[in-house]
Amino acid sequence: MSFDLPRNVILPVDEIDVRLDPGPHPFERDNAQAITDNWRREIAAKPALFDGTVVLLSALSWGDNHLVGRCHAVKYSTFMLWRKNRQGTGAEHAYGHAMLVAGDNALVAIRMGSHTVGAGSVYFAAGSFEPIDFRDGRVDVDFNMIREVREETGLDLTGAARGRRYHALSTSTGTVLFRRYHVDAPASEIARRISAFVATEADPEIEGPVIIRHAEDLPEGLAPHMKPLIEWHFANGGEDP
Repeated sequence: MSFDLPRNVILPVDEIDVRLDPGPHPFERDNAQAITDNWRREIAAKPALFDGTVVLLSALSWGDNHLVGRCHAVKYSTFMLWRKNRQGTGAEHAYGHAMLVAGDNALVAIRMGSHTVGAGSVYFAAGSFEPIDFRDGRVDVDFNMIREVREETGLDLTGAARGRRYHALSTSTGTVLFRRYHVDAPASEIARRISAFVATEADPEIEGPVIIRHAEDLPEGLAPHMKPLIEWHFANGGEDP
């Protein structure tokens, strides 16, 4: 198992070849009792949590603008234990971000709901990769991005113009794969649509939209990985480098 990619720098990515290994992740296999015990504590604190299926990496590398990796389906309860002590586990996490760019070049992010693990955090609508996001064993990052945005905000980005390539930012807490998605409407109108959708949901995952209009416009609760993404967007004038 290996993780070989530069950290804390935004990387251009032209191809993503992350494969789903049908075997168990060693971290889940070797920590069954600890996972069960921790999950009891997690749901006692947040009863709305659901022990669904996500994926954890066992390898990831970058070279020549290609990202190559291996991951395994695990229970969400496994992920919750792993995130408490990531170092030396032989596991890492990757997730997608559709960077929603409005017609006025503002960014539209979301704030997570109070009942979620990330309560109050601000980032682009996103979620962990799940087995449904894989095609012939290979992750379809755009499918994941579009699915998560639709589920959380009600927006359908299927027909939206996309940046010509992906980018990745790998830190000690995980690797985010992101891509610009352009919507013609101004940010205020996009935010209105999201708010209207949230109002119709019986149990919305998000609190609501957050508009970011310039690189210094950093909202309270901003997830740490978001600051370099925001700076990258406004430094590059809406065009992918």
